Amino acid sequence: MKGVFVVALIAFPFLMAAKLASGSHDYQDALTKAVLFFEGQRSGFLPQDQRMSWRSNSGLSDGWTYNADLVGGYYDAGDNIKFGFPMAFTTTMLAWSVLEFGAIMPPNELRNAMLAIRWATDYLLKTVSQPNRIFVQVGDPRSDHDCWERPEDMDTARTVYAVDAPNAASDVAGETAAALAASSLVFWSTDPGYAETLLRNAISAFQFADNYRGAYSDNANVKYSACPYYCDFDGYQDELLWGAAWLRRATKDDNFLNYLQTNGKTLGADDNINEFGWDNKHAGLNVLVSKEVFEGNLYSLESFKASAESFMCTLIPESPSSHIEYTPGGLLFRPGGSNLQHATSISFLELVYANYLDHTSQSLNCGNVVVSAQTLRQHAKRQVDYILGDNPMGLSYMVGYSNYYPQRIHHRGSSLPSIKDHPQFIACKEGSMYYNSTDPNPNVLVGAIVGGPGEDDVYVDNRDDFRKSEPTTYINAPFIGVLAYFAANPNFS
Repeated sequence: MKGVFVVALIAFPFLMAAKLASGSHDYQDALTKAVLFFEGQRSGFLPQDQRMSWRSNSGLSDGWTYNADLVGGYYDAGDNIKFGFPMAFTTTMLAWSVLEFGAIMPPNELRNAMLAIRWATDYLLKTVSQPNRIFVQVGDPRSDHDCWERPEDMDTARTVYAVDAPNAASDVAGETAAALAASSLVFWSTDPGYAETLLRNAISAFQFADNYRGAYSDNANVKYSACPYYCDFDGYQDELLWGAAWLRRATKDDNFLNYLQTNGKTLGADDNINEFGWDNKHAGLNVLVSKEVFEGNLYSLESFKASAESFMCTLIPESPSSHIEYTPGGLLFRPGGSNLQHATSISFLELVYANYLDHTSQSLNCGNVVVSAQTLRQHAKRQVDYILGDNPMGLSYMVGYSNYYPQRIHHRGSSLPSIKDHPQFIACKEGSMYYNSTDPNPNVLVGAIVGGPGEDDVYVDNRDDFRKSEPTTYINAPFIGVLAYFAANPNFS
């Protein structure tokens, strides 16, 4: 989120350094750090085994204005707000990462990834705990963004934003249903009682989403707090299909299959197929549903698979339908902020679809170009290696990975002295001296992936440039699965 202060531009001394040798990365180390990042984003009472030790408890009274317990969850980025829409998507992607690649994760990292999921799902269950209501946000973004303050010190308004029936919140409720359903599959073998709770609440959240259709950011009491940060820009219809698809996978219930078959066209399953992220689920939806076609010969869902393959073809430069932009250094690029969210989420979809192709010994045709599972994995690996340092700047965009990474990220807790080192209260405007400082952040947010470079491959280490220097949970979440694959296949080329 955007700050309010001014900082001098700091150029890296290793600008345009020679890039690392391809294949030199320690993907296991990167995986460990990417998971650890989520501990730095925790809100609430921190456990005794908290490894990001410069963080402490925060947001302990969240929800009191509604007589509700809304303690916990994650701060979405470098601010101190809990936005339900991106948090739910983050949770879905963490769960999907474990479902697709958990079997090849080292046991300790699988455990840590599951803990990261549970920190989110424990909170998401609270957001749907009251009938015909969903809590969509905690914290007033305007007062929060007017301060540069540690989460442990925050004294800004912890306003609670809720949507009550018959008002609509199909996007947030649909994504919450997806997150809880996907997570139920993660916990089914280790904690079936918890998994059942997740699934029951997923069904309830989906019913709320479907019964009262519309975008949550159209509600007057939410609009001016969710926007312009996490408005529903692309419509709520994709979240309805996304939620139904995850419930179909979790329950095997034909009612959700029928929902996809009946509503696919009317809810725009064929629209915007070249995008995937916290606001637009179309490409991910098509990949997810295509699994049913691969495994069950459900030809009624063939259009989803066709759309998934069309999306894959747009990513391959040699394909006649290619139209995704790349930087000169080879990074997938889309205009707007936090570009690396596209690189991590799309790489994840490529690896998942590659698995589906492999399991059925298939390839896909992009015009006269045959694209194999190997091709998709190679394409994903180029994005991964770029993020980890194979780029024109020789810079790792993951904090704490390699010797060269962003030192001045746009993140309050990282840039202010730790409460462990500076227990005195730092008030709202007192934080400006740290924001404006040209010194590196005192606390290393290990594993955080920043927004990334511009279309020219250039990144300036500037705390003020939040579009490039701010990490987010939804950049990291799909990267967990991506790194798990390459950590288990380190010699892939």
